[in-house]
Amino acid sequence: MSDSEPQPALTTAQRLRSILSGSIGNLVEWYDWYVYTAFALYFAPVFFPAGDQTAQLLNTAAIFAVGFLMRPLGGWLLGQYADRHGRKAALVLSVLLMCAGSLLIALTPGYAQIGIAAPVLLLLARLLQGLSVGGEYGASATYLSEMASREHRGFWSSFQYVTLILGQLLALAVLILLQRLLLTEQQLQDWGRRIPFVVGALAAFVSLYLRRSMQETESFSAQATVVASRHRLRELLRHPRELATVVGLTLGGTLAFYTFTTYMQKYLVVSAGMSKDDATLVCAAALFVFMLLQPLIGALSDRIGRRPLLIAFGLLGTLGTIPLFTALVPGVSPAIAFGLIVLALTVISGYTAINAVVKAELFPVEVRALGVGLPYALTVSLFGGTAEYLALWFKQRGNEAGFYTYVTVCIAVSLVVYVFSADTRRNSRIDRDRLAVPER
Repeated sequence: MSDSEPQPALTTAQRLRSILSGSIGNLVEWYDWYVYTAFALYFAPVFFPAGDQTAQLLNTAAIFAVGFLMRPLGGWLLGQYADRHGRKAALVLSVLLMCAGSLLIALTPGYAQIGIAAPVLLLLARLLQGLSVGGEYGASATYLSEMASREHRGFWSSFQYVTLILGQLLALAVLILLQRLLLTEQQLQDWGRRIPFVVGALAAFVSLYLRRSMQETESFSAQATVVASRHRLRELLRHPRELATVVGLTLGGTLAFYTFTTYMQKYLVVSAGMSKDDATLVCAAALFVFMLLQPLIGALSDRIGRRPLLIAFGLLGTLGTIPLFTALVPGVSPAIAFGLIVLALTVISGYTAINAVVKAELFPVEVRALGVGLPYALTVSLFGGTAEYLALWFKQRGNEAGFYTYVTVCIAVSLVVYVFSADTRRNSRIDRDRLAVPER
């Protein structure tokens, strides 16, 4: 039997409060996740033996990638938990795991003090955070999609990426504040690197309070007593087409997203020759524009459908990735770099703003969180989580153009999936489930 019981229909005010609480929690989760890569330039020399900058960043990126390997496990465990005990319960659990990881990174001494234990503890912290994020995505995407009304589902579900990007922006904002106003570069490396992780752990407690006050979705509450005893993974495997669609839809989108967000800051420094401060400001400004685009694209999908936007991303991403990277040459001005990155992120918005709702609309309520979270997490682990490492690997071997081609090919594969997929707005399983709910 599920922990959740049927509840009265939610008011508009309750829906909005719950969406806001869920979104703020998502913001904290992603801040904690991205603050790692934002501060990697400073703590890489602390956690690993002395060496050249690219080698240290490779070690840091490898742990970043390994953290992604826990995301499928998180998608599986927390996805089943969300489908059995409710979306709210899973979201509370995920933020607790993230808080633990952030505290561990904040308190771990460097390699000079404890030797090999330093990178081992850093790895453990990222494994906890990977488990959290793996479960967060499926539960959050499902929660926002089920809580929103049919007419505005694309708009409200886009706030998952608004808060995701805002979390990344806040990580960069903390970095800029410490860089420009409070600490020297040596102080940042010596002890200032702990500050953003302490901030993240404290914010997680606020998120926990907000999430405990959220309402459960009507879709889950209405079906809870019916689906509680089902074997979730077995049920999920009865939807092979939907699972394959999630993998294909995600492949190119997640690689493009991580390439032009988390890796771009480092690319501007190590490949385009930009200073750390300028690269941080350029990426932060571009991400701010990117964040504002999400609800606009989400609302557009409520009018014209999800499929045209996905196809636009796939086509423009396939044609434009190599020319754009080629234009970001050494000596490029921050203004031109900003314009090129915003152009890339505008194209990627055709995927990011609506991918969560598309996935949620594919699956029935009894396996929705698991169906959204597990195949997505597997794909992100293989392609998104390795983007930064592969980019640096290609650079170290003197073949950066090979990485540009790799990104292009992956986006082209997703484009094929978009072309041959149906538009979920017109045939959403969320709506079909609601129509099938018996009168209480």
